[in-house]
Amino acid sequence: MLYQHQIDDIFSEAIGGNGLSQRAFERELEQALPAQAGIKSRHEDGSLPLLRLPAARDDLAALKPHVERLRQFAHVVILGTGGSSLGGQTLAALNDIGFGPAQGAPKLWFMDNVDPATFAELLTRLDLAKTAFVPISKSGGTAETLTQLFVVLEALEAKLGKGKVADHLLTITEPKDNALRKIAQRVGGAILDHDPGVGGRFSVLSLVGLLPAMIAGLDAAAIREGAASVLDPLLAAGEETATAPTTGAALSVALWRERGAGTTVLMPYVDRLAYFGLWFRQLWAESLGKNGYGTTPIRAMGTVDQHSQLQLYLDGPADKLFTLVIRDTAGEGTKIRRAALDGDDSLTYLADRSLGDLLLAEANATAATLARNGRPTRTLRIEHLDERVMGALLMHFMLETIIAADLLRVDAFDQPAVEEGKVLTRKYLAGQK
Repeated sequence: MLYQHQIDDIFSEAIGGNGLSQRAFERELEQALPAQAGIKSRHEDGSLPLLRLPAARDDLAALKPHVERLRQFAHVVILGTGGSSLGGQTLAALNDIGFGPAQGAPKLWFMDNVDPATFAELLTRLDLAKTAFVPISKSGGTAETLTQLFVVLEALEAKLGKGKVADHLLTITEPKDNALRKIAQRVGGAILDHDPGVGGRFSVLSLVGLLPAMIAGLDAAAIREGAASVLDPLLAAGEETATAPTTGAALSVALWRERGAGTTVLMPYVDRLAYFGLWFRQLWAESLGKNGYGTTPIRAMGTVDQHSQLQLYLDGPADKLFTLVIRDTAGEGTKIRRAALDGDDSLTYLADRSLGDLLLAEANATAATLARNGRPTRTLRIEHLDERVMGALLMHFMLETIIAADLLRVDAFDQPAVEEGKVLTRKYLAGQK
């Protein structure tokens, strides 16, 4: 396994009355095993296409010419929201956490909102002659993405002339007659098909996530290899053998049922996992929040949120499950020379220690403090973070979410409640109330 899934500090035997009883866990796990078997069945019959992605390679070869073309630009702007953006942002962060892209790669910009001030700044600051745009919408009818694209097309035509617009465009949408596809066809830009069977928030291992990853210089095959390292053991597991995602789903739902843990906090101690936390937030919330069920996901960041949220977590309501993602950073970075402390005894704990030592110590201390204060806490430990590990983490939480949905008896793949807001938006724009 590319990560360790440590769960001891979930249980009442370790942390006291707020913890999960073994009886409740075993009862939930018994229900989760058929859900795990259901995933195996859906992999076999092909009814859940995302499960076939870890083993696929032909589609990656087909993406290479598009990647090579887009890497000739100085900037590539992804137009999309939700699952059309967060997966790509999560993967791209492996190579760019804010200081610029890897050598030879363009700067990736993810425009996932429609604030006019932000968009105006983008179009003003970037040299459009050196910029490509990739609108992504599974349905092809996402209002935000369509509006962004109309603004971009007008700007490109004004700057470059109508005849050159297509050279700066690559569109991803379902292979059906929809608004986005019609626009792309009218302009003449290249179009890639979004698999209709892969929902947006589960699309990170498809071209939706992997095209930006490849543009950023990442190894897409390695990402899928990491995902396979989590999926394959589940597919090979016996009827009575629970894998880590199955265990995680059972823990989460059992804590909600037995202890009323209605909030789940994901807290990575890895800066490059900041967008991963936001990706998880959408995945968990939109997949499980139905029919009065679901727990509220929160993304916290270590060590930053030790100074903003930890007080609440330790001394507020005991209604949360905590998941810390900790990388072994011991010894990484420049060590602080003892002489630099100038004899200050209050700072001796820093002598001969590095940033990595401090980060790891704080992560371990937070995990221990949460447990000592009776807060159910699990830890995912990784030795390093690369494409394979990222792929493993992504697959773990997709499988955990699917199994949790089965336990809650909700459909992980729809989002019916958000449709009302979309309908009202159109009415408001039409001047209706």
